[in-house]
Amino acid sequence: MTSHGGPRPRTPAPPPSGASGIFQVLRDGRPRTRAELAQITGLARSTVAARVDVLTGLGLVSPIGGVSTGGRPPSLFALNPSARVVVGADLGATHAVVILTDLAGEELARERQDLSIADGPVAVLGWLVSAIGRLLGAAGRVQEDLAAIGIGLPGPVEHDTGRPINPPIMPGWDRFDVPGLVRASFDVPVLVDNDVNIMALGEQGNWPDVGDLMFIKVATGIGAGIISGRVLQRGAQGTAGDLGHVRVASAGEAPCRCGNTGCLEAVASGPALAAALGASVRPGLTGSQEVIDRVRSGDATALQAVRQAGRDIGDVLAMCVNLINPSVVVIGGSLAQAGEHLLAGIREVVYTRSLPLATEHLRIVPSVSGRSAGVAGAAALAISHILSPEAIDAASASAG
Repeated sequence: MTSHGGPRPRTPAPPPSGASGIFQVLRDGRPRTRAELAQITGLARSTVAARVDVLTGLGLVSPIGGVSTGGRPPSLFALNPSARVVVGADLGATHAVVILTDLAGEELARERQDLSIADGPVAVLGWLVSAIGRLLGAAGRVQEDLAAIGIGLPGPVEHDTGRPINPPIMPGWDRFDVPGLVRASFDVPVLVDNDVNIMALGEQGNWPDVGDLMFIKVATGIGAGIISGRVLQRGAQGTAGDLGHVRVASAGEAPCRCGNTGCLEAVASGPALAAALGASVRPGLTGSQEVIDRVRSGDATALQAVRQAGRDIGDVLAMCVNLINPSVVVIGGSLAQAGEHLLAGIREVVYTRSLPLATEHLRIVPSVSGRSAGVAGAAALAISHILSPEAIDAASASAG
């Protein structure tokens, strides 16, 4: 908690204790013996044996066959990914995707639906609740197998409560109790975050050796998911990474939907580019697809517009690179489908304007997960919550 006199110094988090300490070692899926676990954790073998028994009783860890070098083969233990399942849901402006995964993030079932977030929370979340039931049935799982639900929304979210806060393209959602409605049907933890944060989590899985990563979503809006020291950074109120409303010189006095003028989003988002190109946006779309279609057809004006949008984004991103010093910047979102033309403009400015040391090993790359980044990240959000040291120790205590 923060006092009125200013933030208190942060103290390092203590290492996981109890059964969670053993479990965090086994989360990577690699089988280990009790002796190996004792060596890694520094605990007595009797303590390790007792805690492994607790985790096995919870179903989170299971024994597998060992290889004998003479005598009785040692018992190996590893994460049991099929013990429970989680849901990841990516609710976009004009679509919804929901998946069911095991505890290792392996997808078991998926459903996609074209729907508008503007239909309101009751309609959209009603569809989600129904879809979860269908996915459980399709995977041959029962409701008791469900451990947690992760949801991404296309607007600002107060992470502690899971409530959207003044979301510009989500009429009727402001401060709506999203977790409460979903928990009325599924009594499990419901974690809610904005879409770019869950996309960053989804992309993080493609870079296991990278601890500092930024995910830039370029679509109806422009935002960043920031991972520093392998931890997603949300900021004090959950608004960290809102790049779309940073002022850029090239925008002049162009009006932005936030009420200000000269914002990056006003000149570099999908709708802004579509308007600048005089594209007639088809019903149900946000402008990005029209721009992408013209780029793919070789339209020189569209190519130049996308390249300039990349430069404008690069202008803001260069500042972020100097400030945060990521080693990988991933470009995603619908407008990223314009391909190298957008990336070329971003790279052109970032590598010119950022400090040489910050860009010496910097990679600016397209998304690997693509359209699946959101649902993968939402599932990862759910998994990280239920497999956290605190959750494991609480479950262990409940089990006696």
